Amino acid sequence: MPSLSDAGSDAAVDASDAADATPAADADFGLEKRPSNPTCLAPARPQTTASVHLERVYPDLQLQDGLMALAQVPGDGSRWFAALRNGLVVSFPAAGASGVPTVVADVPALSGLPIQTGGEGGLLGLAIHPDFSSNGRMFVTWTCQGGPVDMCSTVGRLTSTDGGKSFGDYQTILPPFDQPAQNHNGGGIAFGPDGYLYLSFGDGGSANDAFSHGQSVEGYFSKILRIDVDTPPPAGETYVIPADNPFAGGGGEPATFARGFRNPFRFSFDRASGDLWVGDVGQNAWEEIDIVLSGGNYGWPCREGSNAFSSDPGKCPSTVGLIDPVYEYPHVGGASVTGGVVYRGSAIDAFAGSYVFADYVTREVHALTFDPTDGSARVVRINESGPSAAWVSFAEDIDGEVYALSVFPPEIYKLVASEEPAPSDFPAKLSETGCFDPSDPTRPVPALIPFDVSASLWSDGAEKERWLAIPDGTTIQVLPDGDFDFPAGTVLVKTFWLAGKRVETRLFVFHDDGGWAGYTYEWRDDQADADLLPAGKTKAVGGQAWSFPSRSQCVQCHTPAAGWALGPEVGQLNKPMVYPSTNLRANQLRTLDHVGMFDAPLGAVEGLASYPDPFGSAAVGERARAYLHANCAGCHQPDGPGRGTLDLRFATPFADVGACDVDPGMGDLGVAGAKLVVPGEPGQSILPLRMRASGANRMPPLSSSVVDATGMQVIEAWITGLSGCP
Repeated sequence: MPSLSDAGSDAAVDASDAADATPAADADFGLEKRPSNPTCLAPARPQTTASVHLERVYPDLQLQDGLMALAQVPGDGSRWFAALRNGLVVSFPAAGASGVPTVVADVPALSGLPIQTGGEGGLLGLAIHPDFSSNGRMFVTWTCQGGPVDMCSTVGRLTSTDGGKSFGDYQTILPPFDQPAQNHNGGGIAFGPDGYLYLSFGDGGSANDAFSHGQSVEGYFSKILRIDVDTPPPAGETYVIPADNPFAGGGGEPATFARGFRNPFRFSFDRASGDLWVGDVGQNAWEEIDIVLSGGNYGWPCREGSNAFSSDPGKCPSTVGLIDPVYEYPHVGGASVTGGVVYRGSAIDAFAGSYVFADYVTREVHALTFDPTDGSARVVRINESGPSAAWVSFAEDIDGEVYALSVFPPEIYKLVASEEPAPSDFPAKLSETGCFDPSDPTRPVPALIPFDVSASLWSDGAEKERWLAIPDGTTIQVLPDGDFDFPAGTVLVKTFWLAGKRVETRLFVFHDDGGWAGYTYEWRDDQADADLLPAGKTKAVGGQAWSFPSRSQCVQCHTPAAGWALGPEVGQLNKPMVYPSTNLRANQLRTLDHVGMFDAPLGAVEGLASYPDPFGSAAVGERARAYLHANCAGCHQPDGPGRGTLDLRFATPFADVGACDVDPGMGDLGVAGAKLVVPGEPGQSILPLRMRASGANRMPPLSSSVVDATGMQVIEAWITGLSGCP
C-alpha cells in the first residue's frame, strides 16, 4: 500500500511497507507518462430482472434544466406540452422531436407576476382541459414572489385561440396566497374523470408541522382541492364549489376534497377505475402512497404514514378516522416519494394496473401491485440497471403509455417492455474487474492512478485509498467550478480499511449509456478477494457496525448536481501526494496535467482553488467550510436533493450559504430557538446537532453511525467564533 502522502491524509499505511520505505523525493511530477488502460474499463450494467424498463426518448430535444410536467391534448397524440420550472410552457412534436422546443407561453409575463423559482418553487404543473379542442384552455400551478419569505402559490388559466400554437391570455383562478416557507408547496394539478379540476398544496413547509396546517380544515394547506372551472362563477369569483365537496355547506374550506397531507407533490387518476393516487412526501422516517377518498383525512402530523408522529393535542385533537396509506416505505429505502401513475397502456399487457412511482432522492423507479388473494403489496424496481435521474413527475400519452420525467438533467423516458434478460457478465469478484491483479486483487493495475483529497468524507474512522482510470484516448474536462467532467468508461475506485484489514472496495462507474452507477465489493476475511454485493448490508467489523451501501444509496450521495464524482475536483486535488510507483512527491494537478489527462492545459496550479485540510493549520472557518464541502455539499447545493436551500459548497460565500439565523426546515430537534447556524451557539445550531444525532435525524443520513468527534470540534469551534451573520 502507499505510504501517507502528507499530513492529514487518510490513506491507509501498511506497516511493513512504511518501515522499509525511503523518504519520498520532491519532484515536479509524480508520474512521467500516462499509463495505458487495457483492462480497467467500465463493464456493461448488470441486466435487470424487471419485465419493463425505462428507455430514453427525444435525446436530441434541447430542453432546459427544470422540466417539471408533460401532457398531451386529449384526443391528440401528435405533440407534447411541457412545463419548465422557469415559467415557460413549451411544445414539441411527439414524433422525432429535436432541437429547441417552441415556447407557447411565458406564464409570469402573461400574468404580470414575477415567478419564484427558489426553494421548491417554479412552474410546478399543468393540466390541459378535456375540451381543449373547443376552448383552448390550459391550467397551471406555480409559485410567485411575495409574502414574508418571498413565496406565494397561485393557479391560473391560459387560453389559446390558435390551437395551442400560442397562449395570449391569462386569468387568475386561485389568487396568490402566501407560503410561510419555501418548501412543501405541493404543485399537483389534474382534471378528474368528473370534469373538475384538482389541486394539491403542502403543509406550509418547515418541519414538524411548524405552521399547524396539517389538520386544519381551513385554508388551502395540507389539502387536495376540487373546483369547478367550467360553470360561470358568481360575480367576483373565479371558480365554483362542487355541491358534493365535503365542506361545500360550511365547516371548512369549501374547495377541500381531502386533507391531512404533508406534501402531496404529485397525484394522478387511474383512467380505468377513476381512483385518485397521491404520493405524499414524509419527514424523516416514512414515505407514503395513498388512494384518496372524498372527505378523507390522511393523518399528518398526527401520523407519518401509518406511524404515530405528533401527540400535541393542539395539532392532533383526535386520531379517529385517519386513513392509512395503501403503501409506505421507510427511509432506508428512499427519502422523497414522487407520486406516479397507474399503467393502462396497451403495449405491455402484463403490466396493466401497476402503479409506477419513484423516489426523488434515491432515484429509484418502482412498480406497485397488490396480490389479489390477500391484498399484500408487491414492489419491483424498474430501473435497477438504470437510468438514474432526479425523477420529478410522470406523464401519460393519449394511449396510456407512461413516461418518467427527470428535472436534472432534463430528460424524458418511456416505460417499455423488456426482452428476456441476457445472462449478466458483470464481474462477481474484484479480481475479475480488470482493475486489480487477477492473481493478487490487493494490487491495483498500473492504469489505476492514485489520488488523495484535501478534505475527506468521514467514513466511521476507516482509512481509504483512492484511484481513477479513464479509457485510452479520452481526457477529462475541467468545468468552470472546478469539477471534473469524466468521459464514458471512467472507473473511480476507493478501498476502505478498518481494524487493519480491507473491508470494502467501491467502484463508481460511468457507463456508456450516459449514467453513473456504484458497485461495492466485500472483502473476504482472508483478504484473498472481494465479492460483489447485490444489495446493501451491515456487519460487525472491528467492534463496530459497518454499512455497505446499496447501489441506489450510492447515487443518493453522488448526485448530478455535484457532478456525480465527489472527490476528484480542482480544489481537492491541488495538493501534493506521494506516488507509490515512483516514490515521488508532487502536486496532483500538475502531475495529471503533465501526463495528458486533461483536455486543455491547466496552467499554473498556484492560481487555482485549493481546499485546506480540515485538521490542518488554516483558519478554522476555512477548515470548517472544507469539511462541510466534503461531507454535505453533494446534496446541499442548488438542484441537489438536500431539502431546503442550503448551499454548503466551499466556494459559496457564507452570506449565500443560507444557514446563518435561518429556521430549520426539517425540525428543531426539540431545541428552543434553534436555527441552522446560531453565531456563537453550537448547542442551538441544527447543522452540528444533526451531525451528532442518531437515527432518522442524522446527517449525513447514509453509511455512517459513528460521530466524527474531531470533525465536530472543527465545526463547533467555527460556530463558536462567529460573532454574527454576514
